[in-house]
Amino acid sequence: MIEKPKVQFRYLSGMSYKECWDFQKSLQQKLIRNKIKVTKTTDTSPVARLPNQLIFCEHAPVYTLGKSGSIDNLLISNEKLQKEEIEFFKINRGGDITYHGPGQITGYLIFDLDYFYHDVHRFVRDIEEAIIRFLQKYNVTGTRVSDYTGVWIRDKKSNEERKICAIGVHMSRWVSLHGFGFNINTDLSYFNKIIPCGIVQKNKKVTSLSNELKTEIKINEVIEALKYELQSVFNFDYLD
Repeated sequence: MIEKPKVQFRYLSGMSYKECWDFQKSLQQKLIRNKIKVTKTTDTSPVARLPNQLIFCEHAPVYTLGKSGSIDNLLISNEKLQKEEIEFFKINRGGDITYHGPGQITGYLIFDLDYFYHDVHRFVRDIEEAIIRFLQKYNVTGTRVSDYTGVWIRDKKSNEERKICAIGVHMSRWVSLHGFGFNINTDLSYFNKIIPCGIVQKNKKVTSLSNELKTEIKINEVIEALKYELQSVFNFDYLD
C-alpha cells in the first residue's frame, strides 16, 4: 500500500505578511534541501522525509503584486497606502495584483510535488476544486472561468462573474509556494483601490462568501471544512 503524503497544518492569525512570506520561504528551502538529501541517500544512511506544509492566515491589509503583474493596477499612491496603513509587496507568485486582509483566509501550500504529481496546471485546478467543493456546503455554486485562474460565482441573470477566490503559486524544484486568497468576511472596499488580478472587464467583479449569503460566516467552521476539502482533493494525511 502506497503511503499518503504527510501535511503539517498551521493557523497563523495575526502574523504580518512579510513574516509569513519569510516563513513560507524558509519551509520551502527546508523541503528542497531535504529532498536533495533523500535523493542522495543510501540504504545505510537513510534520511527522514519532511512533511509538506499548509498554512492558513488572516493578514492585516496588504496588496501583493505577482511577477507578471503591472504596477499600474495599483490605483492609489504610496502616500495613501501609508495613510491607510496598507502594506504593499512585489512577490514571486504568478498572477497580477490582489488584496489580503481580515476576514479572508489566505492559504499557503508548501508541497513537494514529487509526492503528488509533476503538473503545475493540475495543482492549480486542484486548489480550485477544493474551494468549489467547500462552497457546495453553503449551497453556493463555484465555477471556473475560461482564461482566468481562481473560483468564481456566475450570476446568470446579470451575466456577471464574481471572483471569490484568487490563486497564484510559484514552484522551485517542484516545491510550491504561495496559494490562494479566499474571501469569507472580507471588506470588499479594498478591492476598489486596485484592478483585481488586472481584470478590467465590466462583468468581472469581486465577492465574498458573506456577501453572497448576506450573513457573516464563522471563520472556525470555514477552517475545518476547508482543511477537509484540501485533504480530500490532494489525498494526503495531516500530522497529529
